Amino acid sequence: MNRTPRVADAHQPREGGVHRAAVDVAVGVLVRPDGQFLLTSRPPGKVYAGYWEFPGGKLEAGETVEQALRRELHEELGISIASAVPWRQELMDYPHALVRLHFCKVLDWTGALQMREGQSFAWQGLPVQVTPILPGTVPVLEWFARERGFTDATYSVAN
Repeated sequence: MNRTPRVADAHQPREGGVHRAAVDVAVGVLVRPDGQFLLTSRPPGKVYAGYWEFPGGKLEAGETVEQALRRELHEELGISIASAVPWRQELMDYPHALVRLHFCKVLDWTGALQMREGQSFAWQGLPVQVTPILPGTVPVLEWFARERGFTDATYSVAN
């Protein structure tokens, strides 16, 4: 894991100060056999509403990353995952929280996508066609770009 956090909106003050504890978040990178990956928009009323991200959510007390991801993907999207393969971690410093993102690749799931929180979804490839992209999503797009030998811009982040 990158020990130095990526900083989003560096010009804004940090809630809780510099030494705040990190919040652990399980993130599902759903990838279809054709290589397309799922992005969802952040629901109205949440921080960064309308920004596009990989789905997931906070770990609850006592949960593993996979347990949290199973719960979150069922609650948010109405799907059940076969397995979540731990992939990478990234520390993200947002103005509202310091977030430790646990990215897992999800290659097999059942159920039709249901946007249960009023969000939108889009299957994407590189370069992504939806904007704005949540800063915590950018590392995954960069990793995909390196894995796939992609050299053009992979995203657009609105500030």
